[in-house]
Amino acid sequence: MARRPASLALRLTVSIGAVITVVLLTFGWMVQRSINSHFVQQDVDELNAVVQSLTQSLSEPPAAQEPDALKRRLAAAFSGHRNAQFRVSDSHGNVIYATPNSDLDGFARLVPSSGVITINSVKIWRDKGETYRGAVVQLMNKGLPGGEPLTLAVATGINFHLHYLESFRSYLRIITVAACLIAILATWFAVYQGHAPIRRISREIRRIKSDQLFIRLVPGTVPVELTELAVSFNDMLDRIEDGFHRLSNFSADIAHELRTPITNLKTQTEVALSQSRDIGQYREILYSNLEEYERMAKMVGDMLFLAQADNNQLKPELVSVNLVTEVQALFDYFEAWAEERSVALIRKGPVVCVQGDRLMMRRALSNLLSNAIRYTPPGRAVTVSLAANSNDTVVIRVANPGLAINPEHLPRLFDRFYRADPSRQRKGDGAGLGLAIVKSIIDTHGGTITAKDEDGQMVFEITLPNATL
Repeated sequence: MARRPASLALRLTVSIGAVITVVLLTFGWMVQRSINSHFVQQDVDELNAVVQSLTQSLSEPPAAQEPDALKRRLAAAFSGHRNAQFRVSDSHGNVIYATPNSDLDGFARLVPSSGVITINSVKIWRDKGETYRGAVVQLMNKGLPGGEPLTLAVATGINFHLHYLESFRSYLRIITVAACLIAILATWFAVYQGHAPIRRISREIRRIKSDQLFIRLVPGTVPVELTELAVSFNDMLDRIEDGFHRLSNFSADIAHELRTPITNLKTQTEVALSQSRDIGQYREILYSNLEEYERMAKMVGDMLFLAQADNNQLKPELVSVNLVTEVQALFDYFEAWAEERSVALIRKGPVVCVQGDRLMMRRALSNLLSNAIRYTPPGRAVTVSLAANSNDTVVIRVANPGLAINPEHLPRLFDRFYRADPSRQRKGDGAGLGLAIVKSIIDTHGGTITAKDEDGQMVFEITLPNATL
């Protein structure tokens, strides 16, 4: 069993929540990095201030009469930088001065010396539970004989900065988690409210029953994103309503068409049983019943054919069909009936062929010809015209003079049991399925058929793909 997809609300909430979480984490990381960079720069400035003070002290003229004068100047330079520690040694590694309670010997040996102190040159050093940031630089001095360069190891404590950053990280985690939860809840609420039009549309759709197919969604009352959905749903309802009405009418028409032969059979049987009759009378009744049976059998066969067409179960055996040959064969078949009705049969046009099922095409043309002959007045003619167009199509026109039909009824002549007049009386033997069968056959062959009134003539025009002889 396929797993049910996650809801749209959950998908949007998770997606937006993930984006918000990433944004908040990135923002917090940037803020933390900015604060850390600020502290590093602050430490570098402090260390440079110490170096500048020491450089200034060493630039003073030496006091030869006072051996401890250099140490006093270095100690004086240290005042004002209580958080800093430094160690000054000569080129032989002898310590000239070191701040009290400091031990920078290991730091001075491990860290390479540089010319200036920058963010990239400072190093972290831990000693006795304290953390320092410092650097080792070379200083030129004038406070010792010979002016030998001195090595300065200077560091400043950063425990305060580290404690602040750790506290900031803790608060940042709490704030990020809280902000993410609030953002996710707010996103879920916004998505839920945003889906309100969909829920409203669902309620409106749920109200539609088989007797309320006239209800339509109003595209102007839904968000722009749902307008196409509303229009598509209305189009679907139009098709369903049309199909439902056609099905209802079809059922009523079937009942009406079957009622007549069944009533005739019932009446004739009752009459036959009302009294004793001779063999000739019974034979006549049976022949009459047989005609009704044949009519019902033809109707059932036509309905089964249309049902197969509706379900795409018609599989035509495609061959090259010579329309001239087929039309002439039908003319020979209907010749006696046409002469009886004083109707002439005329064929026009060149030899043309189509790719199709021979029996289906013959049935379609037969239905059109029988329909035309039935409604043509005596002394007039039924004309079948064939033509090949330049766009690789063949046109078949079946025209006959007859009763004028209102143009609004022409597109519906191919509906099953459709009548142009509101009366339910039908002339002739037809059951009203012939033109519907013709349209199904033409549609199966990828063609089109139209009905039109031209100068008092009823014209059925078929367009089919051409076929090479």
